[in-house]
Order: sequence, then structure tokens, then C-alpha cells
Amino acid sequence: MDVFEKWESDIRGYCRLYPTVFKSASNARQVDEAGKSYVDFFAGAGVLNFGHNNERMKKALIEFIQNDGVAHSLDMYTTVKRDFIQEFAQTILEPRQMNYKMQFMGPTGTNAVEAAMKLARKVTGRQTIVAYSHGFHGMTLGALAATANSYFRNAAGVPLNHVLRQPFGCETQCKGCTLGCGVDSVDRLRALYADPSSGLEPPAAFLVEAIQAEGGVHVASKEWLQAVQKLAHDLGAMFIIDDIQAGCGRTGKYFSFDDMGLDPDIVTLAKGIGGFGTPLAMNLVRPEHDKHWGPGEHTGTFRGQGFSFVAGVQALSYFKDNELMTEVVTKGREMKEHLQGICTEHSAQAFQVRGKGMMQAIDLGDGALAKDVARRCFEAGLLIGACGVGGRVLKLIPPLTIPNSDLHEGLATLSKAIGEALEAA
Repeated sequence: MDVFEKWESDIRGYCRLYPTVFKSASNARQVDEAGKSYVDFFAGAGVLNFGHNNERMKKALIEFIQNDGVAHSLDMYTTVKRDFIQEFAQTILEPRQMNYKMQFMGPTGTNAVEAAMKLARKVTGRQTIVAYSHGFHGMTLGALAATANSYFRNAAGVPLNHVLRQPFGCETQCKGCTLGCGVDSVDRLRALYADPSSGLEPPAAFLVEAIQAEGGVHVASKEWLQAVQKLAHDLGAMFIIDDIQAGCGRTGKYFSFDDMGLDPDIVTLAKGIGGFGTPLAMNLVRPEHDKHWGPGEHTGTFRGQGFSFVAGVQALSYFKDNELMTEVVTKGREMKEHLQGICTEHSAQAFQVRGKGMMQAIDLGDGALAKDVARRCFEAGLLIGACGVGGRVLKLIPPLTIPNSDLHEGLATLSKAIGEALEAA
């Protein structure tokens, strides 16, 4: 690893959690150059929903390359972009009676959020974005302004303005939460906007995650999300759902907000929609809002990702029937029950389990403890990441296609690591 330490920037992060050099990967396992195999409960922070080197995607990509397919095209028309758009419309949008334009921008989630915020301001002629405590939306300045984490925000070097922060409405009261979450917080904000002497101007948009992944796996209640949407629309503001990490089947439905009676103006997507790990970001935009864009008004060099379109079509094939999503629900339930068993075994610690589908987490209440557990997991052959306030939450986001044997091995490794860490504390 001397090469990395000598030449790569000190800003590198995840590699510090996993101090080895990986050489190969397949489905839910990575293997380092020494031959040690690791169960992957991190899955590229949600990019690899369909596993490392997914066979369907690999076959399609090899064929695409061998046939001299168009790998890069800016936003020109290509056969593979047409294939992806058609498949997404037929597989995801039309069954839900969702009418959206698909906007491709730069290749990352933060690009998607930037474009969504820019369009909301353009459509409404307003500046302020309402965002939420513990939310994460990206690292570029606009998206960073909406991100709550002070460590990330402090690196900006300039003021991060035009965002009004509000409490997130958790499905259950989160450990240590004192923010007054829930529908009451929406009612209080509504009252402020109704008061001409409150000093608040109507916002351009409300930007919210149905599940806050990086913020600590906080799951919003249906009632709260509906209240936020209604307030947004009553104020003439746009309602934007960031589904970048929690979408693409992670919760047992394609969207994390499916079946909640929501009708967002914009949905931001990235990570899993490219399927194979190749970058792709896409916003779903209501046609009446999309028409406010002028040609080329929001651009990006890497909008025409041929590899991602090819792999993305294969990703969509998993949603032609309910087989995978049924498995996700079953595995997600097993993950939650296992984590709850850990809480019961160590009841004096007051750990908390949160999540939905195959995005589950255990809040250990102590960043140092979580870091020690993650280290012990790594040494025992499990890759798992921390998130939330002070890194105290361990987030489990394995590939949706993980074999049961690997899932069970990973869960057992986690249990053992937590027990050992508590004994050593």
C-alpha cells in the first residue's frame, strides 16, 4: 500500500476503514491480493445493488464493447440510450402511472441534486431550499448546502446559504433525538409561513430523503412525508425526493417511497441505476417543470454513458417480475430480526435498530465503539460501514443478490465483533 500512501491524496477515506488492496470481486464478495475473501455489506455505498461483476451485465457489456458500441456521446442519441429510456418507462414509470421526463446530467448523485435545486429555483423564481436534519445530498456547493453534516460542510470554505433546516420526521423516535420530529414540526413551519411577520419567504423546494442513508438510516413516516408534500404544494414550492441511495430496489420496492401516496415534482436517482458500478445519474422531472430548461442550459460531459445504459437495462430486468423484490423483503426481515437479537443480547446498551428492506442499521450510540466493531469485522472478513452522528451507526447494505450463506456469515461475524468490542471496552 506504499504507492497509495506516497502518491494518493490524504483525503482518501474508505480505504482507511479497509486497509488492504482488493484484486477481484463477485456478487457479495471481494478478494484482496493476498487471497483473503470478504463478505461485502457495503456494496459501493449502494451502487452495487446487483452485486460485483453481475453476470447478466458483464455479458451485455462485453458484447457491447466487442461490437464497438458508443461508450461516450455527450447527450446525443444512441441506440443504448433509447433502450434504457424505453425499458425504464415500460418497467418502472408506466406501471405506476408516473409521467416524468428523464434528465441525464453529470454522472453522480450530487450532480442530480444540483440540477434539481437549480430547476426548482428557475421554475419558482425563489432561492430557499428546505432541507432536513441529518440529511445528506452531496459534496458540491449547492448539494452541500443542503447536507447537514458539519464535518462535510466545514470543508466548503465559503458560506453555504439559501437553505432552511428543519427536523426530519422519523417513523420511530430515534435514539437521542431531541429535535421535535413528526407532523407537528410541519404544522409549526406551516404556521410560520402563514404569518406575514415571521420573516420567512416562500421556498423554492422541499428536498427530502424518504430514508436518510448516510445520516444514520432514519426512516421517514408516511404521514410526515405526505404533510411535507402538501405544505410544499400549498406554498407553490416543489417537492423533491432524493432516492439516490435508498432507491433501485433497496427497500423491496423500486422507489423507497412506493405505496406512500406521494407525487414528487422531481426524483433524484444515481448509484444503483447504472447497475454495474459504472456512473449514471438521472432526474425524473415533471414535464411542466422540465419545459423551463433551455437547450443545453444545464450540461455535463458525462451524460451519455453507454456502459451505464447497457448495464442499466440489465438492472431493470430484475423488476420485470417480483422474484428479487420478494427476496429483498425476506432477507431484509432476517437482517432486522438478527440485529434486534443483538439488541436483546446486549439490552443494557440500549442499541437501536432502524431500516427498511435490505437497508438496515444498528445504532450503537458511540462512534468509538462502532469504529472498533467495524475494524473487528474487517479483520474477520466482513466489510461494513459506519454513518450517522459521530459514525455511531453501522449500516448494512449488502448486494440485493447476496447468497443466503454469505448473508448469514456476515451477520454472524457482526454479532461476534460487537460482543468482542463490548468485552474489550
